[in-house]
Amino acid sequence: MARVYVSSVIPAPVARVWARIRDFNGLPSWHPAIAESRIENGEPADRVGCVRDFRLRNGERIRERLLGLSDYEYFCTYSILESPMPLSDYVATLRLTPVTDGDRTFAEWSAEFTCDPAREAELVNQIGQGVFQAGFDALKRQLGS
Repeated sequence: MARVYVSSVIPAPVARVWARIRDFNGLPSWHPAIAESRIENGEPADRVGCVRDFRLRNGERIRERLLGLSDYEYFCTYSILESPMPLSDYVATLRLTPVTDGDRTFAEWSAEFTCDPAREAELVNQIGQGVFQAGFDALKRQLGS
C-alpha cells in the first residue's frame, strides 16, 4: 500500500483555516487545481456519505465520498470513487491542529492507496506535491498575514 504524507504550517488561526476547508464542496474556492465542484443528489456538503463530483482545471473528473468530518478535531476523511489516476482503495485525511505559538495552524494531509508498484513513486509525488502541497501553498497565500 502506498502512503503519502505532507505537513505545513499556515500563518492563520485554526478556526479561520477550518472555515475555508471544512466545506466538502468548497475546493474551487481555495485549491488552484480545482475548476468546479458539486455535491451529488443535492445533499449537504457536511453530511458524511455525500459525494462530491469535481473537475480539475485540465478537464479531468474525480468523484469522492466524505467518510468523516469533525468540527471538534478539525479533520475530514474521504475516499476516491472515480479518478483518472491509476489507483484504488484511496483514503485520505486532512487534519488541522492549532499552533498556540503565534496563533498558526499545523496542517497535515495524508493518504493511502493501492497502485502498480512501478507507478507508486510517481503517484506519491503527484499527490503529495501537486495536490496536497499545492493546496497548503494556496491556503498560505490566501490566509497568510
